[in-house]
Amino acid sequence: MKLSTFGLAAGIALGALLAAGPAMAQVTLKIWSIDGVDRPGIADTFSKEFDEQNEDIVVEYRGIPFDDLVNETLRAFATGNAPDIVSFDNPDFAMFSSRGAMLDITDRIANSQVIKAENYFPGPLNSVTWDGKYFGIPKYTDTIGVFYNKDLFAKAGITEPPKTWEQVAEYAEKLTDPANNVYGVTFSARAGEEGTFQFLPLIQMSGGDYSNVNTEGAVAALELWKKIIDNGWASKDVLSLGQWDSTGTFNSGNAAMAISGPWEVDRMVEDAKFDWGVALLPTLTDGGTRSSALGGFDWGIMSTTKHPDEAFRALEYFASQDNRIFEEFGSIPPRSDIPLPETGIALKDAALKVFQEQLQYAQPRGPHPEWQKISKAIYDAMQKALTGQMPAKDALDEAQATIKGIVG
Repeated sequence: MKLSTFGLAAGIALGALLAAGPAMAQVTLKIWSIDGVDRPGIADTFSKEFDEQNEDIVVEYRGIPFDDLVNETLRAFATGNAPDIVSFDNPDFAMFSSRGAMLDITDRIANSQVIKAENYFPGPLNSVTWDGKYFGIPKYTDTIGVFYNKDLFAKAGITEPPKTWEQVAEYAEKLTDPANNVYGVTFSARAGEEGTFQFLPLIQMSGGDYSNVNTEGAVAALELWKKIIDNGWASKDVLSLGQWDSTGTFNSGNAAMAISGPWEVDRMVEDAKFDWGVALLPTLTDGGTRSSALGGFDWGIMSTTKHPDEAFRALEYFASQDNRIFEEFGSIPPRSDIPLPETGIALKDAALKVFQEQLQYAQPRGPHPEWQKISKAIYDAMQKALTGQMPAKDALDEAQATIKGIVG
């Protein structure tokens, strides 16, 4: 009996030692993202799966609100407490890459059997590129196009969506119906990132970019937006509404067109009590250069990580799950090799095909480490022109001077 008791105790002790062995060899990866703060998302879901599938790695995941993520990560990096992996909004990525805060993974991508740079849309891939090197991989992407109310179009005798911004104004005038509280078009021209997100593509269509904003075409486009607002073809509320609230007026039937993105499609399917469609973002001239805003987030490994190999394994796992992110999270994969599956909802499937085509023309905001200051110069100019504080040319000239002082 005593022997049996000793044997049992020894067996338990040996089992404990064996169980403790692998734990001692485990690596801890800290992963930060906005996902999981208010609802399950890509990062928290995939991080949990990666943790469960890899006995040699323990994942400590932290969800951080969008408004706090950049500053929280900057503080953590400065104090030596940075996470191993972080997911940023794409225009913020260059701020960290340019400061040496992100790990160069160019060679790792070249040797990877999972991550292939050529599979990504150019815009999202450009957002993780700095000085010709890759410092991350795109996580998901989105862009903007023009939603239009087919019933109101038919009533006004308009047979196709607008192809140019002049047509947007022309159609908006015909579609505006004050008696029924219907505006011709809605968009977001607020003083914030959403305003820049919607106006920057017009600058790019004119041959400009974030460092060259006062082109002749950009001035004309801003003047056209002011004409649309001044004539009441768009509500003056567009000066303060974000994209979600702006598009809500379209969903309710109070605007015949809306500049917005694929994040609206599910809500539109549910709320809109009319026939609608999506078209590519209009160009400045017939057959002119196309562009569109690039939204979405990126994954990156911070340069201070002590576990770059394990962190890259996590990125490879995340990338290997890209084919799930549309069906499970409603996000568009940033890759051209992943077709969106049919949902069986005709309006939704048709809309998403347009947005996938639009992604071919989407350009990132920046990239530049001082993007937030550049963006402010753009949306400040937009607001000054649209509210009549300054002529469009003067406002964009002022923005150009500010931006020149930033970018050199």
